Amino acid sequence: MKKITRSKTDNIGTELQWEALVKNETEANRYAARCLAVCGGVGAMAWILNLVGIFIIPDKIMNIGMPITILLFLLPALLCKITGGQPLWLKYAIIMCGITSIFILSSAMPKHGVLAWAVPLALSCHYYSRKLTRLTLVASWVLFSASIYVGMYIGEGDLNLLIMEPDIDKRVITGSMLYDATIFFVVPRALILLGLSSICTTVAGRTRKLLERQIKDSEERQRISTELDVATRIQADMLPCIFPAFPDRPEFDIYATMNPAKEVGGDFYDFFMVDETHLAIVIADVSGKGVPAALFMVIGKTLINDHTKPDTDLGTVFTEVNELLCKSNNEGLFITAFEGVLDLVTGEFCFVNAGHEMPFIAKSGSAYEPHRLRAGFVLAGMEGVKYQSGSIQLSPGDKIFQYTDGITEATNAAKELYGMERLTDVLVKNTARPPAELLPIIKADIDAFVGDAPQFDDITMLCVEYLAYHPA
Repeated sequence: MKKITRSKTDNIGTELQWEALVKNETEANRYAARCLAVCGGVGAMAWILNLVGIFIIPDKIMNIGMPITILLFLLPALLCKITGGQPLWLKYAIIMCGITSIFILSSAMPKHGVLAWAVPLALSCHYYSRKLTRLTLVASWVLFSASIYVGMYIGEGDLNLLIMEPDIDKRVITGSMLYDATIFFVVPRALILLGLSSICTTVAGRTRKLLERQIKDSEERQRISTELDVATRIQADMLPCIFPAFPDRPEFDIYATMNPAKEVGGDFYDFFMVDETHLAIVIADVSGKGVPAALFMVIGKTLINDHTKPDTDLGTVFTEVNELLCKSNNEGLFITAFEGVLDLVTGEFCFVNAGHEMPFIAKSGSAYEPHRLRAGFVLAGMEGVKYQSGSIQLSPGDKIFQYTDGITEATNAAKELYGMERLTDVLVKNTARPPAELLPIIKADIDAFVGDAPQFDDITMLCVEYLAYHPA
């Protein structure tokens, strides 16, 4: 099974590399065509300057060689427009157009076209192919050498190559001249071209390696992104998210949301029936962000759920959970948590707080107010901590709203905090709203305040309304 998976991964990587190289080749074709078109424009300008007498190259040579050279310089742009720049053969056609046009230019003007031979080699680097650069070198080498000899017979006269004779038809090329041209021009310039090609080949090879490394990094990021998407779905599925949660229980109404700041979050909420007459609610915030916090969140949520049992004091629950979390906390994370258990018969609400935010309570007919209570130490922060539970009495119509600090610490572009005052205001204005309507209103108010500023912390809320006990 591992071999099959590895093979699939390798194939995907190969396909990604191939697609990236093909895309680069298309872009390189268009870039090379534009560069050669610029060379064609330079050639046309030189031709015009020669016609008006600024340059003194023989008109016969210019008028025959330049039109062909310019057309070959412009042909790649036409080919790219016709084909879209995508055919695999196009790069060879473009490079050969460049080499051939420069061959004609060098044959007509041997002493002016030397530097132009660097153009095809430089263009070949953009394809990230050592093979193409080497082929370009060979073709350039052959035609460059040929242009020296051809130029002696039909090109502009060069005092360094032959005895000056303005009339091409009267030139006399001796064996000694050909020998000197080979020793003093062809070989040295060919060696220079070889040195330049080694630089171009190295650039092409190194750039291709960088591209392949970038593709692998992109592939790895894609794999991580896919895994995080899966983790996000798994985490979302772990939290109760089907509402109404207990349609057959008219004693209460409950609603909760969690919006992670990253793909996976450290906040969590939970609610479950401890027995037929007791509802437990939990909301917590793990220090840190991302995957480590999410994994620790799973452990914390599971332990709290497993240790919450009928007739078990909530202080004892958190004391036991804290000891277990401390034993498996190599990363030094901690959890602020609040748990409450509502007795659906009597309305008594027992709770325990491990360093978490104070809840808001709205008595029937009254507005939400923060309920100040003593908070214990965070979970997983230190071994041996004993947690104390407390209780309040609820009446039908009372509501409890609990949240994480991602709400009050939400920050806008001006670095202002959403804060307790704004949260209190929106709660008071919407006290009469049922939980399922209240939480979206709060989230919308936070979003309006934050605007386009990034979300740095998870935003989690839970609201429960005690209605009345209805025995079966």
